[in-house]
Amino acid sequence: MPFNGEKQYVGEDQPSDSDSSRFSESMASLSDYECSRQSFTSDSSSKSNSPASTSPPRVVTLDEVMAAARSLSDMTLAHEIAVNENFHLKQDDLPENSLAGRVKHIVHQAFWDVLESELSAEPPEYEHAIKLFEEIREILLSFLTPGGNRLRTQICEVLDTDLIRQQAQHNAVDIQGLANYVISTMGKLCAPARDDDIRELKATNNIVEVLRQIFHVLDLMRMDMANFIIRSLRPHLQRQLVDYERTKFQEILEETPSALDQTTEWIKGSVDEELLSLSEATLTPGAEGTSKPSLSPTLVLNNSFLKLLQWDYQKKELPETLMTDGVRLQELTEKLNQLKMVACLSLITNNMVGAVTEGLPELANNLKRISTVLLEDMNKATFNLKEVLNSIGVQTCAEVNKTLEERGLSTLNAEVEANLIGQFSSIEEEDNPIWSLIDKRIQLYLKSLLSLPSPAKSPPPVPGGLAVIQQELEVLGSQYASIVNLNKQVYGPFYANILRKLLFSHKALGKAEASTPTN
Repeated sequence: MPFNGEKQYVGEDQPSDSDSSRFSESMASLSDYECSRQSFTSDSSSKSNSPASTSPPRVVTLDEVMAAARSLSDMTLAHEIAVNENFHLKQDDLPENSLAGRVKHIVHQAFWDVLESELSAEPPEYEHAIKLFEEIREILLSFLTPGGNRLRTQICEVLDTDLIRQQAQHNAVDIQGLANYVISTMGKLCAPARDDDIRELKATNNIVEVLRQIFHVLDLMRMDMANFIIRSLRPHLQRQLVDYERTKFQEILEETPSALDQTTEWIKGSVDEELLSLSEATLTPGAEGTSKPSLSPTLVLNNSFLKLLQWDYQKKELPETLMTDGVRLQELTEKLNQLKMVACLSLITNNMVGAVTEGLPELANNLKRISTVLLEDMNKATFNLKEVLNSIGVQTCAEVNKTLEERGLSTLNAEVEANLIGQFSSIEEEDNPIWSLIDKRIQLYLKSLLSLPSPAKSPPPVPGGLAVIQQELEVLGSQYASIVNLNKQVYGPFYANILRKLLFSHKALGKAEASTPTN
């Protein structure tokens, strides 16, 4: 998010009351996403950052930028916990061969070696061991719920470091007994997944190794506790996510006036495309007598979202309102590109050899599997698409010929094979007609999906030529629609203010041009 930008919007004439009313009515279809009419006529969701604002630029301090960054971090984390059922924390172990990993290992090993030498001395030195038990006590206490008073009292009594120091002065401290108590208490507090770790601790005889492994298992238990809290928090976050994210983003806007610049440019691109399309429609022969069409804010916004599945995530910045879903959208885009390629290959195969392979569903499944496997890494920078497409062509011919031979039929001749492989290889070329056809049909399906009030309950029919990827496309479309609809719920008022500015600006410009005298 470009927090360091200081771009200000140029002030423009405010729309009339009648224009504002008509615009609000044209946006009524967005009411399902909590974009009420009030959000288009009030400044509650866009204060000093309003595109139509004529306020002088204000200086953004470092503290404000950092506050906005913290709000973004909190909002991103909450969003991830709420929408990603698989979200969990895990140990961030350093690579063993890395410099940091080797340094950590050496330092830790040195500490435990010193502890072992102290406990083996005559008389033993217990100070470091006592500090370890003090730390263990605090970790165990952190696992307790507010009602665990009995166990809390017991832990504090057994691991009373003052008492242990007094025992150490008389060489009467039982380190092994304390360790056994800690292990027993951990067994009561840990998740069932840690039972094997507890058994291993009980079977370890070396006291230094026992203490070392106790800390390892305690780290795992802390991670388990954090993930348990996340799972418990998720339903609450899911219920409150819309209001929470909208409030957090409003805080970011108040701290960073330029926090909607990329979003405005993103929506403006769709407005410009729609204006061009409308102007071309009015120039069509026979269209002179028809009423002048108007822009649909819902259509503009949906077209903006469709662009996200053709986004260059390596070179272009995402709109600020999509930052929390950037990774998911990129994954969907990459998967969709793979599905497009599989559909293209299937269509070419059907056109070329469909007559001889008709009624052989097993062959179609094998060809789809070959294409899917070989195209698995097609979104990586090092992937040689032309070479892989050629390889898929060769394997497709071999698979078709094998099936034909098994049924006593004539195999493909050399000319057909060469033509099939050549058409496969040409898919990567710019403006390839097969790719363009499949892309248009997928865009049509996704556009229909976004226009439905409940796409998950009644998805639109999949256009022809996409049967081979129908199941995958429906799953992908459902995931995509869920992201879009949640995003509309959260950021609808912000989108409405941007659309109001852009569309009324266009309307005012049209009136000015109409009133300009011609020579």
